[in-house]
Amino acid sequence: MGAQLRVYKRRIKSVTATKKITKAMEMIAASRIVKAQRKVAASTPYATELTRAVTAVATGSNTNHPLTTETDTPTRAAVLLITSDRGLAGGYSSNAIKAADQLTERLRGEGKEVDTYIVGRKGVAYYGFRERKVAESWTGFTDSPSYADAKKVAAPLIEAVTTETAEGGVDELHIVFTEFVSMMTQTPVQNRMLPLSLDKAAEETGTKGDILPLFDFEPSAEDVLDALLPRYVESRIYNALLQAAASEHAARRRAMKSATDNAGDLINSLSRLANAARQAEITQEISEIVGGASALADATAGSDK
Repeated sequence: MGAQLRVYKRRIKSVTATKKITKAMEMIAASRIVKAQRKVAASTPYATELTRAVTAVATGSNTNHPLTTETDTPTRAAVLLITSDRGLAGGYSSNAIKAADQLTERLRGEGKEVDTYIVGRKGVAYYGFRERKVAESWTGFTDSPSYADAKKVAAPLIEAVTTETAEGGVDELHIVFTEFVSMMTQTPVQNRMLPLSLDKAAEETGTKGDILPLFDFEPSAEDVLDALLPRYVESRIYNALLQAAASEHAARRRAMKSATDNAGDLINSLSRLANAARQAEITQEISEIVGGASALADATAGSDK
């Protein structure tokens, strides 16, 4: 019985140590969520105004440009998938990967070839394990992305969009990331970044139905769109990276809180088992003492006769 009690004590000690770790990770994730939310709030107005500028230029001109003009028969598409570098975040990365798989299947069903670009070690490992082709990948910054990281990710995508499909370019650019809705809700979303849908852009910027002013472009509307294209893609990717980072921290906080609560429940259960084992051990010792005393008394009574 003593051996069983020692086993329970070792398990309680181990689970208690794990609980301390998960509690610390929960607190760290909670502190990082606030910083990530602030960055999202700071980047969103810039991305919105840039989208409004692109909408104004596209509406006020008849220029055919990859930023706003859809191809009659698109044959190739690029999908940017944003996952995390680290685990212990519940189903955060797996949900984003699932959404990307659904988008890829839909695009292939439409007869389009798909080039996949991945941010985050979890997505890279998933595709690598299944031996799926990845056009390019980036890791090491998902929990705290910077604008420089967004520019690094955007560069090959912009090049693919501005290159003819016959030379390896793409007609469409899609992005899959996890949108931060609240501390308890993070939703994987699929957005088409290019070509820009003017109706959707107007809805996002709150200008749908508004009468836009007429503009004169110098040197030309095409040059303006050429200048806006990289900034638009970079700002959208940066905002998506920040949304994903906030979602990752929120998912990790929720997962670590669940792990901490489960560890507490397991410690309580093991403590009850240890108490029962200790009580059984004490009861057995008392029974042995009583039995020994009774046997000694019987032996003494027999010798007196």
